[in-house]
Amino acid sequence: MRRTMLAIAAVCLSVGCVAAQDEADPAMTDAEHLTPVNVLTQVEIDAGWKLLFDGHTLDGWRGYNRDDLPGGWGVENGMLARIGEGGDIVTDREFTDFELSVEWKLEPGGNSGIFYRAAEGEEWIYHSAPEMQILDDERHPDGQNPLTSAGANYGLNAAPRGVVRPVGEWNESRVVVEGSQVEHWLNGTRVVEYVLGGEEWEARVADSKFVEWPAYGRAATGHIGLQDHGDPVWYRNMKVREIR
Repeated sequence: MRRTMLAIAAVCLSVGCVAAQDEADPAMTDAEHLTPVNVLTQVEIDAGWKLLFDGHTLDGWRGYNRDDLPGGWGVENGMLARIGEGGDIVTDREFTDFELSVEWKLEPGGNSGIFYRAAEGEEWIYHSAPEMQILDDERHPDGQNPLTSAGANYGLNAAPRGVVRPVGEWNESRVVVEGSQVEHWLNGTRVVEYVLGGEEWEARVADSKFVEWPAYGRAATGHIGLQDHGDPVWYRNMKVREIR
């Protein structure tokens, strides 16, 4: 009898844990609940990967052009979340050549972005930093234009259609910056490749709104940033590997 009661208790505890997780994030699958997040494997550690978000705090992040952290960002069920108005945020550290890996999801119609090599001192972060677009292509107007759809180098380099996953599902993004070579990857597909400062890039900038801001794309070293575009967005498994 004691063994039976212990077994029943164990099952109840297990069910309770799953129920609590589902209540916290009902969009997650059972497999996702069981997969560790915001941790590095020993193989990743040996390869030089470091977490940019530990799942518990926002240590290592602050507002763009400020020393503190805007109140609109927080930790929500192990995710770095934009939960209210606050402005763009950046890493304390600056990076030169690196590989960034991150998972993200949006609410319907959502819009955000990942900035890199961001130089402070400008009025807005996008006056200096290129941006990988984070977007619900299906519902947001920007999704109608490949130059501003999910995965694009915003306004300059288009991303192919059909790579981004439906809203509510996790997407996997990578940004690889080495010297002047830049790549955007979305869900295992390279969607953008360009040369910072190259002839084609200069022509595209000259024909875009970025021509108004001389600092755009010129920094050899800068911060990684997340955009507050007014919509809820969630990030997890954010890690970086410096390329030396």
